Amino acid sequence: MKDILIDDQFELLIEDGDFVVGDSKGQNILLIAHASKGEYKRNPEIGANLSNLIHDESPKKHALELKRQLEYDGAKVSSIRMTEGSIQVEATYN
Repeated sequence: MKDILIDDQFELLIEDGDFVVGDSKGQNILLIAHASKGEYKRNPEIGANLSNLIHDESPKKHALELKRQLEYDGAKVSSIRMTEGSIQVEATYN
């Protein structure tokens, strides 16, 4: 899947005055994980809102919500592992 790419600060990547286009699978996962429901105008139901994880002691429900959101976006999720300070997602898009 190709799209316009962003950097770690969520800023557009630009090279030689043009947007950088490349494989956006990992970027899509990151954006869905960070988004809150309602942030995407065309798909207001998208968003796992993992920023709430900081205030919650039940990471399992957040992992399930992220899995559901990624599957809604068309990803096949193999695994989601949550450890203190990190989330590892193994998923593929067709």
